[in-house]
Amino acid sequence: MKSKKIFHSLDEVRLAVKPVHLAVGMFDGVHLGHQSVIESAIHSAQRSNGLAGVLTFWPHPSCLFRKDNPTPLIMASDSKMAYLQKLGVDFVVEEKFDRKFARIRAEKFVHFLLEKLPTLKCLYVGENWKFGHKRKGDIGLLIEKAREEGVSVISAERISLNGLPISSTQIRGLLIAGEVTKANELLGHSYSTTGIVSEGKRLGRTIGFPTLNLKWAMELRPAFGVYAVRVGSQSGGPMLKGVANFGLRPTVSQTSGDPVLEVHVMDECKWEQGATVVVEWMHFIRTEKKFPSVDALKAQIEKDKKTAFKLLDVA
Repeated sequence: MKSKKIFHSLDEVRLAVKPVHLAVGMFDGVHLGHQSVIESAIHSAQRSNGLAGVLTFWPHPSCLFRKDNPTPLIMASDSKMAYLQKLGVDFVVEEKFDRKFARIRAEKFVHFLLEKLPTLKCLYVGENWKFGHKRKGDIGLLIEKAREEGVSVISAERISLNGLPISSTQIRGLLIAGEVTKANELLGHSYSTTGIVSEGKRLGRTIGFPTLNLKWAMELRPAFGVYAVRVGSQSGGPMLKGVANFGLRPTVSQTSGDPVLEVHVMDECKWEQGATVVVEWMHFIRTEKKFPSVDALKAQIEKDKKTAFKLLDVA
């Protein structure tokens, strides 16, 4: 497999002298619409013996302009970078979105890119993409300024799945509502989170359902409840079936504070404290609730396991 390059600034980019086909966008979640833009760049690069790249940004622009209410992201930075590489691009640039970058005038944006990427041949964006100072740039201006610089622009229309428009905003809403199966359909892959196994209170072991207590600093919070999940190592390998609870554990513990992600692995669990684990959220089973007793909770967990087995067998 050829090596993929990751750069954390356009100033760092060093590439072979080949035509560059560059997909540009925030690409939060790397959903099916994003994938169509990026795959277009990949196919064109292959035909011209060029390089396919992605220019994305961190943090989200809302962190600069709406500090009190930033957009919660579907994907953490490292997860997004890893998934972009899986798509088959030759390089990824994660540009810091700060005030200096935000001040670049829309009319100068293509020229700015050419200064950093002199062999830039074509830009690939979504048709509604906005850019430049105060987001004054639209697809019309991008085409006009790119033509002046000898650069082509390919814009992709927003696509829908079964009549449902695909957007990061739509997917965020589905996850917050607990509709993870629909969210996964629009993503084109499973919504996943990565966490470090931490020391818990071992309450699960005392009732016959040992769990992995995962440290996971989330921006977007899916609906509290029980999910059928798949669990695996960050380094790869087989994914094991599991049932997860995300929430405040009202029966045995919390009633407020930060939610906790606990996963009961339904195969032989091979992870211990300190391991980094990936959880793929597959199906929503039920909302979190407080049970009248621990015995009632145990009976419900047994039902949840059976439901999860059935759901994951057909996934």
